[in-house]
Amino acid sequence: MGLISEVLLLPFAPVRGSGWAIQQVLREAERIYYDPATIRTELARLEEQLEAGEITEEEFDQQEDALLDRLETATRSGATGDGTAPR
Repeated sequence: MGLISEVLLLPFAPVRGSGWAIQQVLREAERIYYDPATIRTELARLEEQLEAGEITEEEFDQQEDALLDRLETATRSGATGDGTAPR
């Protein structure tokens, strides 16, 4: 029955392949988003913007809170800081 189902589902192979590719892209984007090194870089850039007067103290506080929440999530999930997280 496996061969028959594969033959019948063959027209849907591009859709299944596209779904897999999208899943891989999303996984990589999430890995980068929660990478502690990336978050620390963004925090440093945010502080530079504050010191240069590009953003207000209120904007800094809001963005800093969001970044610290991401860092906490990354730490809880076990991200290693080198761009990888254990699976």
